[in-house]
Amino acid sequence: MTVEQNVLQQHSQKHQQTLLNQLREVTGTTDVQLLQQALQVSNGDLAEAVAFLTEKNAKVPQQDETTYYQTSQVSSDRYISVGSQADSNVIDLTGDDKDDLQRAIALSLAESNRAFRETGITDEEQAISRVLEASIAENKACLKRTHTEVWSDSPNPHDRKRIDNCPVGLKNVGNTCWFSAVIQSLFNLLEFQRLVLNYSPPARVHDLPHNQKEHRNLPFMQELRNLFSLMVGSKRKYVDPSRAVEILKDAFKSSESQQQDVSEFTHKLLDWLEDAFKMKTEEDGEEDKPKNPMVELFYGRFLAVGVLEGKKFENTEMFGQYPLQVNGFKDLHECLEAAMIEGEIESLHSAENSARSGQEHWFTELPPVLTFELSRFEFNQALGRPEKIHNKLEFPSMLYMDRYMDRNREITRIKREEIRRLKEHLTLLQQRLERYLSYGSGPKRFPLADVLQYAMEFASSKPVCTSPVEDIDSSAPPGGTTGLQLPPPSSLAEQDTLASPESSGSASGPASTLSTAQQQRAPIHKPFTQSRLPPDLPMHPAPRHITEEELRVLEGCLHRWRSEVENDTRDLQDSIKRIHRTIELMYSDKSMMQVPYRLHAVLVHEGQANAGHYWAYIYDPHQRCWMKYNDISVTKSSWEELVRDSFGGYRNASAYCLMYINDKKPFLTEEEFDKETGQILSGMDKLPPDLKQYVKEDNELFVKEIEEWNALQARKAQQEKMAVAAAAAAASAASNTSISSSSPQPMSIDGSPPDNAAPQQDPEYMEQPSPTNDSKHLQEDTERAISRATAEQEERSPEALLNAALKLEYARLLRFAQEDTPPENDYRLQHVIVYFLQNQAPKKILERTLLTQFADRNLAFDERCKSIMNVARAKLDLIKPEEVNMDEYEIWHQDYRNFRETTIFMITGLELFHKTNYVEALIYLTYSYQYNKELLSKGLYRGHDEEFLGHYRRDCLLKLNEQAAAMFESGEEPVVTTGLGIMNELVVPCIPLLLVHDTERDLLAVEDMRNRWCSYLGQEMEPNLQEKLTDFLPKLLDCSTEIKSFHDPPKVPAYSTLELCERYSHIMTTLCKVANHGR
Repeated sequence: MTVEQNVLQQHSQKHQQTLLNQLREVTGTTDVQLLQQALQVSNGDLAEAVAFLTEKNAKVPQQDETTYYQTSQVSSDRYISVGSQADSNVIDLTGDDKDDLQRAIALSLAESNRAFRETGITDEEQAISRVLEASIAENKACLKRTHTEVWSDSPNPHDRKRIDNCPVGLKNVGNTCWFSAVIQSLFNLLEFQRLVLNYSPPARVHDLPHNQKEHRNLPFMQELRNLFSLMVGSKRKYVDPSRAVEILKDAFKSSESQQQDVSEFTHKLLDWLEDAFKMKTEEDGEEDKPKNPMVELFYGRFLAVGVLEGKKFENTEMFGQYPLQVNGFKDLHECLEAAMIEGEIESLHSAENSARSGQEHWFTELPPVLTFELSRFEFNQALGRPEKIHNKLEFPSMLYMDRYMDRNREITRIKREEIRRLKEHLTLLQQRLERYLSYGSGPKRFPLADVLQYAMEFASSKPVCTSPVEDIDSSAPPGGTTGLQLPPPSSLAEQDTLASPESSGSASGPASTLSTAQQQRAPIHKPFTQSRLPPDLPMHPAPRHITEEELRVLEGCLHRWRSEVENDTRDLQDSIKRIHRTIELMYSDKSMMQVPYRLHAVLVHEGQANAGHYWAYIYDPHQRCWMKYNDISVTKSSWEELVRDSFGGYRNASAYCLMYINDKKPFLTEEEFDKETGQILSGMDKLPPDLKQYVKEDNELFVKEIEEWNALQARKAQQEKMAVAAAAAAASAASNTSISSSSPQPMSIDGSPPDNAAPQQDPEYMEQPSPTNDSKHLQEDTERAISRATAEQEERSPEALLNAALKLEYARLLRFAQEDTPPENDYRLQHVIVYFLQNQAPKKILERTLLTQFADRNLAFDERCKSIMNVARAKLDLIKPEEVNMDEYEIWHQDYRNFRETTIFMITGLELFHKTNYVEALIYLTYSYQYNKELLSKGLYRGHDEEFLGHYRRDCLLKLNEQAAAMFESGEEPVVTTGLGIMNELVVPCIPLLLVHDTERDLLAVEDMRNRWCSYLGQEMEPNLQEKLTDFLPKLLDCSTEIKSFHDPPKVPAYSTLELCERYSHIMTTLCKVANHGR
């Protein structure tokens, strides 16, 4: 029987074996008959079976090791138990039915006297028994999302357009980050990608599936092909995996499992694909006995070599994902060493017929894709709940598996024995070193070299004959008597009686009181000793009597002893370093570096045991860099970032699954070549005809969506242009006696439509205040320029005066544009020309804008200004359409309107922040930051300082987070609800805005906010608070950078230029003072 046939034959027993293994891990019971009886009594219900067994535990005698090793010996399933030593107080466990199962576990732990022993995975479905609390919380939260947290695509399809050949992301369709992480890791295995894309379903199942597996697996296989094809050839930045996810969710809702995590999903996925390829290979040819490519790619074999009561046995087992315990180990090799050896194994390779029992695992065949599942979740017996293990665990980018291969069994045993001997010697050296570094017999210990140094310093100190107590208490009497010698209560009472009347009314009271007290010192009773302190007590510790000869001998001894101690300490430290180095290099010879496995992907989990988020780091061998796949976001990363997020011990993030690939099998990640041309196949060329058509249709839909969007925007622009033209015509037709309601700013005459014509424009330019505000400000500038021109210009014709005034006004504004302004001033707010100059607007735009300023009808108050205004209007009429691009002109003025609107949002937000109204401040600051970022994308001086705005937005979020956390800590239901509402409606939707640009300060702020809420997981609280926290945390820990819906932008009133500049100056001055005071 072939390996593949052996695997497939076991397939029908998986569910039964899964439940048996779950029960074995939960209850510690290893009697197979008893486990089967429990399942029969409970009709397959895991919780009832656990309850049944825990009641039986008091009556059933404790199982010995024999049963366990018999079970391991006869097992023929794909996974066998890979146990390791663990803390007896902590059990690695999570369950399907969280509440009932935890109560059952608690009962089991209370009634059982035996210590629980951690066990590993014993078959492909064993990971289901360790379903993460994180997934439970995620699924609960998924059902309870409010409308403010619904995932939404950007309405602008250009934001969703794929750039060049960047990798395609996967949309999170409801806490499915586990799906994205696994699928991206497998998709980037190009051999796996080819297998999926080129899969064609068996012809016999086109009409009607034969069984439930075919009915489920074949549709999923087709959806996976569709998804992979979109990831290859889509024009979208990210694609929607909803169809494939729905099939998976239906399967996970079955009775055998109700939740999902990365390891469970990977098991299921490979299981389904294996079944799909099994049907295909059976149809292709039964005589040739074709191999299942999924089995060939992901499954290997190892040999279990054991001893049971002195009798040796060997047993070959299959494995896929290899489970490793994390707790108690510092790196991946230590985890592997512990997983490969169980029990007492000396008798495995000794001639003595020992009664000890144990087993070793030796890999006989490693799969091309080697996956390690890191068990970072355990059940805390003391707290009665699952916890995540945050311990640091290092793993290499290149892993050599030679030491674990069966063919190297003998040399590995020799090296292990040598390492064991070295470690024993190392322990002795460390114990000896510890005696030098922690010297003494009491609770406080010090380095011996320091002790000798202190003794030498004491011996060489010169005595100073002054009482230390006298030095401290200056009121103590001479002769060594101190204020510490208290008089009896009667004396104290007498002193009080004597001192009270005088001290209240006389300045000499204290002196007389002191004199009286001194007179009464003679009869004082000394409760501890009748002897006085010696008058020659030294001020500092020092020898009382020591001769020069004694000091010389003592110093010589102490110097010599200290030198000997330092030399011994240094020798011990050097010996320890040499042993460490020897152990590190034990497997570095070439003969033990022939099976290299390169790290392909790391699946990371951030959060706690009952809430979290997954993403993946995947190595791109063609670009030779690491890529971070976080739902829709795909970005370049680095090994340093991977280490920070994956090793653990630094934050709440750590690796949960490691995927290594055989470095001697490049076909795993090599691109496919065209057989005829020899060119690398890329993009749509990779796809078979049916998938090409599928992707082509989807791309056509997306292109059509872009075209419709562009047409819509063009219509809006045309409507805006028509509205502008209508406003300009209305302004020209107005009589000289009427006062224009448009803004006296230059763009107001040509670029400010009425409110009903262009509702999308800035309200400031639609609803101008009285001309006495804004018009007066601009009118005064214009009149000043005309007056100066009149005084300086000899020729008094209106045209000459206009030209001179234009030059003077331009020079003034140019000076403003070139000046370095203090923080409280921004000349761009004072005049549009300053904004244009700083952003290098075209000369024709500047000229027309200045002409518009002097063509304002508000200048017609005297004949001189009226004549200049008429000349300016005539010049405007003479400007031909081809001389000034009016579309460009309107775009520049619209940008300035946007700048003013952004400024109003910023000022309002900063004012609210200063008043500690953080809820409203956040809305204004968030929109001002987003609008400002759009402005800055066109130029450095188009908007305000991005770092300044980012600081106050970030600070506002942190303060809101603190407020909400304080409300949660109050425990009062309405207050808690309000606090969580602030988080759900304001803070959580803003987190993607901080993550999307990946700045260090924003990332640290997000980390601080998450850590604050994660810290509550280890605290005792009311059940209703625990439930609210469990529902809330997945939303907070979701690391996706996809923008969720937020509050609509608030309506802002119109402000005149003068009001806007005053408010800007006032708030900036205030914030500067606060910042200086804080420093």
